[in-house]
Amino acid sequence: MITLHEETETHVAQAVISHHAALRAVHGALGEAERMGVRINVAVVDSAGHLAGFARMPGSFLMSIDMACKKAKSAAGLGIEPELAEQILAHEAARVREGLIPVADFTLIRGGLPIRIDGTLIGAIGVSGGSESQDVACAQAGVAAVIGEKQ
Repeated sequence: MITLHEETETHVAQAVISHHAALRAVHGALGEAERMGVRINVAVVDSAGHLAGFARMPGSFLMSIDMACKKAKSAAGLGIEPELAEQILAHEAARVREGLIPVADFTLIRGGLPIRIDGTLIGAIGVSGGSESQDVACAQAGVAAVIGEKQ
């Protein structure tokens, strides 16, 4: 049995995605991109935002390398999808929304999704290179590749 949380008086253990699962997520996203005929960059980070897996399809936009990483780190850092974050932030003061803009590695551009097992955040995936809807579809395929192994 895998314990996703462990807490003692002196420390808390944090669940993180394994390298096997990270690579499964990468391959799931790449497969969807190939099916759609789009070239992407895909990044998977662990629950602390550290890079766990990455791939760049030949011919994908170079700028989307950094964007894929930002999308993954944002999804891990917030633990929610960009659409939900936008809805939450819409009710906040302008200074709160504007305060997030300069935060390094933060974006609300769609294509980043958290990866959860049994409700626990283990990592996130970020995809960039297609349209937002294509990036989201590829990210969803990556998450499904990880979640499918758990079921």
